Amino acid sequence: MSDKPIANRKPRDVILGVVTKCSSAKTVAITVTSKVKHPIFEKYETKKIKYHVHDEKGECKVGDLVKVMETKPLSKNKRHRVVEILKH
Repeated sequence: MSDKPIANRKPRDVILGVVTKCSSAKTVAITVTSKVKHPIFEKYETKKIKYHVHDEKGECKVGDLVKVMETKPLSKNKRHRVVEILKH
């Protein structure tokens, strides 16, 4: 064994989102909405980002509020996994 210390990993991102689609066996799609102020017009606009998320147990349903954590790449599009379901 080497005496080198283990490099610290950066903290993983945690995201809250609403499940919008659960068509695959262990994959759900969530949408994260945020309000962003326009730099010139100074009005708020709604930005929506869609993520494909790994749901190991298959418990998520459309409309659930879920907490999602960043992980290693699981497939071509999946980079996150479900940590917990906050609201059914």
